[in-house]
Amino acid sequence: MPDETTQRRRRAPAMSVEDRRETIVTATVPLLFTHGANVTTSQIAKAAGIAEGTVFRAFKDKQELIRTCVQSVLAVDSELELIEQARQAKTLAERLSWAISAVSGYLDRMWQLMSVLRDSGYDPHDGHGKEREHKGPPVEMQRITERVASLFGPDDELRVDPSLAARLLLGLVFTNRMQGEGFGDSTADADQLVQLFLHGVLRGKQ
Repeated sequence: MPDETTQRRRRAPAMSVEDRRETIVTATVPLLFTHGANVTTSQIAKAAGIAEGTVFRAFKDKQELIRTCVQSVLAVDSELELIEQARQAKTLAERLSWAISAVSGYLDRMWQLMSVLRDSGYDPHDGHGKEREHKGPPVEMQRITERVASLFGPDDELRVDPSLAARLLLGLVFTNRMQGEGFGDSTADADQLVQLFLHGVLRGKQ
Protein backbone atom coordinates (compact mmCIF):
# COMPACT_ATOMS: atom_id res chain seq x y z
CA MET A 1 0.00 0.00 0.00
CA PRO A 2 1.42 3.44 -0.96
CA ASP A 3 2.58 5.56 1.95
CA GLU A 4 1.02 8.96 2.74
CA THR A 5 3.75 10.93 0.92
CA THR A 6 3.25 8.95 -2.28
CA GLN A 7 -0.51 9.43 -2.07
CA ARG A 8 -0.07 13.22 -1.69
CA ARG A 9 2.21 13.30 -4.73
CA ARG A 10 -0.36 11.39 -6.76
CA ARG A 11 -3.11 13.80 -5.73
CA ALA A 12 -1.02 16.94 -6.36
CA PRO A 13 -1.68 18.57 -9.75
CA ALA A 14 1.21 18.53 -12.20
CA MET A 15 3.15 21.79 -12.37
CA SER A 16 3.51 23.58 -15.67
CA VAL A 17 7.02 23.94 -17.10
CA GLU A 18 7.01 27.67 -16.36
CA ASP A 19 5.86 27.13 -12.76
CA ARG A 20 8.56 24.51 -12.26
CA ARG A 21 11.22 26.81 -13.71
CA GLU A 22 10.08 29.62 -11.42
CA THR A 23 10.20 27.31 -8.39
CA ILE A 24 13.73 26.23 -9.25
CA VAL A 25 14.90 29.82 -9.84
CA THR A 26 13.40 30.93 -6.52
CA ALA A 27 15.29 28.16 -4.73
CA THR A 28 18.54 28.77 -6.61
CA VAL A 29 18.93 32.54 -6.21
CA PRO A 30 19.82 32.46 -2.47
CA LEU A 31 22.31 29.66 -3.17
CA LEU A 32 24.03 31.80 -5.83
CA PHE A 33 24.63 34.57 -3.28
CA THR A 34 26.37 31.99 -1.07
CA HIS A 35 28.10 29.63 -3.49
CA GLY A 36 28.22 31.55 -6.76
CA ALA A 37 28.54 29.39 -9.86
CA ASN A 38 29.94 26.58 -7.70
CA VAL A 39 26.45 25.70 -6.48
CA THR A 40 25.66 22.10 -7.38
CA THR A 41 22.48 20.78 -8.97
CA SER A 42 22.19 18.50 -5.95
CA GLN A 43 22.03 21.55 -3.65
CA ILE A 44 19.53 23.20 -5.97
CA ALA A 45 17.31 20.14 -6.08
CA LYS A 46 17.36 19.81 -2.29
CA ALA A 47 16.46 23.49 -1.84
CA ALA A 48 13.63 23.22 -4.38
CA GLY A 49 12.35 19.93 -2.95
CA ILE A 50 12.65 18.10 -6.27
CA ALA A 51 14.66 15.29 -7.80
CA GLU A 52 17.99 16.35 -9.31
CA GLY A 53 16.93 15.16 -12.74
CA THR A 54 14.00 17.56 -12.68
CA VAL A 55 16.42 20.48 -12.85
CA PHE A 56 17.58 19.30 -16.27
CA ARG A 57 14.04 18.77 -17.49
CA ALA A 58 13.31 22.41 -16.75
CA PHE A 59 16.66 23.87 -17.92
CA LYS A 60 19.06 22.74 -20.64
CA ASP A 61 22.01 22.91 -18.26
CA LYS A 62 23.24 24.68 -15.14
CA GLN A 63 24.54 27.60 -17.20
CA GLU A 64 21.05 28.33 -18.51
CA LEU A 65 19.67 28.14 -14.97
CA ILE A 66 22.29 30.57 -13.65
CA ARG A 67 21.64 33.01 -16.50
CA THR A 68 17.92 32.88 -15.73
CA CYS A 69 18.60 33.50 -12.04
CA VAL A 70 20.86 36.47 -12.88
CA GLN A 71 18.11 37.96 -15.04
CA SER A 72 15.69 37.51 -12.15
CA VAL A 73 18.00 39.27 -9.69
CA LEU A 74 18.66 42.13 -12.12
CA ALA A 75 14.97 42.70 -12.83
CA VAL A 76 13.93 46.18 -11.66
CA ASP A 77 10.14 45.82 -11.49
CA SER A 78 10.04 46.10 -7.69
CA GLU A 79 12.37 49.13 -7.73
CA LEU A 80 10.25 50.84 -10.38
CA GLU A 81 7.20 50.29 -8.21
CA LEU A 82 8.96 51.80 -5.18
CA ILE A 83 10.04 54.83 -7.21
CA GLU A 84 6.48 55.23 -8.47
CA GLN A 85 5.25 55.20 -4.87
CA ALA A 86 7.61 58.12 -4.17
CA ARG A 87 5.13 60.36 -5.98
CA GLN A 88 3.03 60.45 -2.81
CA ALA A 89 5.80 62.38 -1.00
CA LYS A 90 5.05 66.08 -0.68
CA THR A 91 8.44 67.58 -1.57
CA LEU A 92 10.99 66.94 -4.31
CA ALA A 93 13.65 66.19 -1.69
CA GLU A 94 11.45 63.51 -0.15
CA ARG A 95 10.65 61.99 -3.54
CA LEU A 96 14.30 61.81 -4.52
CA SER A 97 15.35 60.38 -1.15
CA TRP A 98 12.73 57.65 -1.59
CA ALA A 99 14.04 56.89 -5.08
CA ILE A 100 17.67 56.84 -3.93
CA SER A 101 16.88 54.23 -1.29
CA ALA A 102 15.29 52.00 -3.93
CA VAL A 103 18.17 52.39 -6.39
CA SER A 104 20.83 51.88 -3.70
CA GLY A 105 19.25 48.60 -2.70
CA TYR A 106 19.23 47.48 -6.32
CA LEU A 107 22.90 48.37 -6.85
CA ASP A 108 23.95 46.58 -3.66
CA ARG A 109 22.05 43.44 -4.71
CA MET A 110 23.44 43.52 -8.25
CA TRP A 111 27.05 44.12 -7.20
CA GLN A 112 26.93 41.46 -4.49
CA LEU A 113 25.75 38.80 -6.91
CA MET A 114 28.21 39.81 -9.65
CA SER A 115 31.08 39.73 -7.12
CA VAL A 116 30.22 36.24 -5.88
CA LEU A 117 29.80 34.94 -9.42
CA ARG A 118 33.11 36.41 -10.60
CA ASP A 119 34.92 34.97 -7.56
CA SER A 120 33.57 31.54 -8.48
CA GLY A 121 34.88 31.88 -12.03
CA TYR A 122 31.60 32.70 -13.77
CA ASP A 123 31.52 35.14 -16.68
CA PRO A 124 28.31 37.23 -16.32
CA HIS A 125 28.32 37.69 -20.11
CA ASP A 126 28.64 33.98 -20.82
CA GLY A 127 26.09 33.05 -23.41
CA HIS A 128 25.01 36.66 -23.87
CA GLY A 129 26.50 37.42 -27.27
CA LYS A 130 23.78 39.91 -28.15
CA GLU A 131 24.20 41.75 -24.87
CA ARG A 132 27.94 42.12 -25.55
CA GLU A 133 27.07 44.00 -28.73
CA HIS A 134 24.68 46.36 -26.93
CA LYS A 135 25.85 49.94 -26.75
CA GLY A 136 24.93 52.28 -23.92
CA PRO A 137 23.61 51.61 -20.40
CA PRO A 138 21.76 48.37 -19.58
CA VAL A 139 18.05 48.40 -20.25
CA GLU A 140 17.31 48.05 -16.52
CA MET A 141 19.18 51.26 -15.69
CA GLN A 142 17.48 53.06 -18.56
CA ARG A 143 14.10 52.15 -17.09
CA ILE A 144 15.17 53.33 -13.64
CA THR A 145 16.49 56.62 -15.07
CA GLU A 146 13.23 57.29 -16.88
CA ARG A 147 11.20 56.60 -13.76
CA VAL A 148 13.39 58.86 -11.61
CA ALA A 149 13.13 61.61 -14.24
CA SER A 150 9.35 61.45 -13.91
CA LEU A 151 9.64 62.51 -10.25
CA PHE A 152 10.67 66.03 -11.27
CA GLY A 153 7.64 68.29 -11.67
CA PRO A 154 7.04 71.43 -13.76
CA ASP A 155 7.32 73.61 -10.65
CA ASP A 156 10.78 72.37 -9.63
CA GLU A 157 12.61 75.02 -11.71
CA LEU A 158 15.36 72.74 -12.98
CA ARG A 159 18.45 74.14 -14.67
CA VAL A 160 18.58 71.07 -16.93
CA ASP A 161 15.94 68.77 -18.39
CA PRO A 162 14.54 66.02 -16.09
CA SER A 163 16.32 63.24 -18.02
CA LEU A 164 19.76 64.79 -17.43
CA ALA A 165 18.88 65.62 -13.82
CA ALA A 166 17.99 61.96 -13.24
CA ARG A 167 21.24 60.79 -14.84
CA LEU A 168 23.29 63.15 -12.67
CA LEU A 169 21.49 62.04 -9.53
CA LEU A 170 22.01 58.36 -10.34
CA GLY A 171 25.67 59.09 -11.02
CA LEU A 172 25.96 60.33 -7.44
CA VAL A 173 24.10 57.29 -6.16
CA PHE A 174 26.41 54.99 -8.12
CA THR A 175 29.65 56.53 -6.88
CA ASN A 176 28.27 56.81 -3.35
CA ARG A 177 27.93 53.01 -3.21
CA MET A 178 31.54 52.45 -4.27
CA GLN A 179 33.64 51.62 -1.21
CA GLY A 180 36.86 49.84 -0.40
CA GLU A 181 40.42 50.30 -1.61
CA GLY A 182 40.84 53.56 -3.48
CA PHE A 183 37.37 54.84 -2.62
CA GLY A 184 37.31 55.15 1.16
CA ASP A 185 34.68 53.94 3.61
CA SER A 186 32.47 57.00 4.10
CA THR A 187 29.12 57.28 2.33
CA ALA A 188 26.20 59.69 2.42
CA ASP A 189 22.74 58.49 3.39
CA ALA A 190 19.79 59.12 1.07
CA ASP A 191 18.79 62.45 2.65
CA GLN A 192 22.37 63.75 2.63
CA LEU A 193 22.79 62.76 -0.99
CA VAL A 194 19.65 64.64 -1.96
CA GLN A 195 20.86 67.80 -0.22
CA LEU A 196 24.25 67.53 -1.93
CA PHE A 197 22.52 67.04 -5.27
CA LEU A 198 20.10 69.93 -4.84
CA HIS A 199 22.37 72.43 -3.03
CA GLY A 200 26.00 71.33 -3.56
CA VAL A 201 28.74 70.64 -1.04
CA LEU A 202 29.26 74.23 0.15
CA ARG A 203 27.66 75.48 3.36
CA GLY A 204 25.30 78.43 3.23
CA LYS A 205 24.07 80.36 0.22
CA GLN A 206 26.13 80.51 -2.94
